[in-house]
Amino acid sequence: MQRRNFLNLVTGTACLRAGGVARAAAATRAVAGRGPEEVARDEDYWREIQMSFTVDRTFINLNNGGVSPSPRVVQDAVRRYQEISNLTPVHFMWTVLEPQVESVRRRLAGVFGCDPEELAITRNASEALETAQLGLDLKPGDEVLTTDQDYPRMLTTWRQREQRDGIVLKMISFPAPPPSQDDLCRRLEQAITSRTKVILICHMTFLTGHIFPVKQISQMARSRGIETIVDGAHAFAHIPFKCSDLDCDYYGTSLHKWMLAPQGTGFLYVRREKIRKLWPLMAAPKEQQDNIRKFEEIGTHPAATHNAIAEALTFHETIGVERKSARLRYLRSLWEERLLRYPNVKLFTSRDPQQSCGLALVGVEGKDPQDLYKKLFDEYRIITVPIGGRKDFGGLRITPNIYTTVQEIDIFCSAMEKMIRQA
Repeated sequence: MQRRNFLNLVTGTACLRAGGVARAAAATRAVAGRGPEEVARDEDYWREIQMSFTVDRTFINLNNGGVSPSPRVVQDAVRRYQEISNLTPVHFMWTVLEPQVESVRRRLAGVFGCDPEELAITRNASEALETAQLGLDLKPGDEVLTTDQDYPRMLTTWRQREQRDGIVLKMISFPAPPPSQDDLCRRLEQAITSRTKVILICHMTFLTGHIFPVKQISQMARSRGIETIVDGAHAFAHIPFKCSDLDCDYYGTSLHKWMLAPQGTGFLYVRREKIRKLWPLMAAPKEQQDNIRKFEEIGTHPAATHNAIAEALTFHETIGVERKSARLRYLRSLWEERLLRYPNVKLFTSRDPQQSCGLALVGVEGKDPQDLYKKLFDEYRIITVPIGGRKDFGGLRITPNIYTTVQEIDIFCSAMEKMIRQA
């Protein structure tokens, strides 16, 4: 019975995969030869992409920067692999499905542009980044440099090392939006001392969506013997780039945001020569000292989740990151152009396409972000993220995704305009 069930599941795989991406692939073929910016405005094309999702349209989710829903083909893959696992987990999960993670590793490395032996599959960006943060050998008095706009969990990790190891955490501030990429690099460079050992920066900040000049900062740091850790939670599969465009030492990201992979997936990139000296988050055998897989030693975990990343990669590559990025910028431009007509509306994200993409922060003078958030949710079922508690900026973080419709953006704008006029 186990063998029969297994064969039925496996033989159904091709049909499920074909049904999940066929419409997206056909639509993409139809727009071949057209530029990303032109395709970004083609609602017939994006309607086919939107049909690949099973989202609840009674909500308008503009918080895809938290966790984004996966397309149907990815959901089907998770269910399929989980069913195979449950036939006899000690056999099917460990000996049949788990080895397939190597195929996922190779494909992810291809998209990111690194050697597969430099990429560990993790459960999220936090796990990836904390592996680097907690795994570096740092001595009392060693300084870590970051910004006050970095992700709270990463700052908490450094503060724990301050308490436990006696390191020193230094944070720089910068305006939102900053005047230029050079300004960001200069602020970090001026904060470096002879004790600085590590710089942690966001590739794209989670608060305002500003894109950092990662390569410029990484090369500046390396020239001074300083290592760089990059938080890529919001950049990977959101904007086009390769690992060589960054030149950093460590890079961590989540795949359940812009890659549309299963919830609880991510990866850690470690430059090859850095693997040996970086301690894993959980203990690994000594024989794995030089092996990127030592960072995956987390005990029993579902193979279904990380294997289904392969379907997310197929869906992502079918559309193309350039088209995705252009669509996200277009959706952002729709609400920006409407709301910025009002003098009491302030945008805290640069409109320069080199410095931002689909994630942006907008504020309304005289309106508390929490009140805006609550009214949008209670009256319109629109989900956003309120950013408050700062003296320098505050507002709503808006992050549509490729399944978001123009009509949903229009409803959001109409709701916001009512509150803006009241303010």
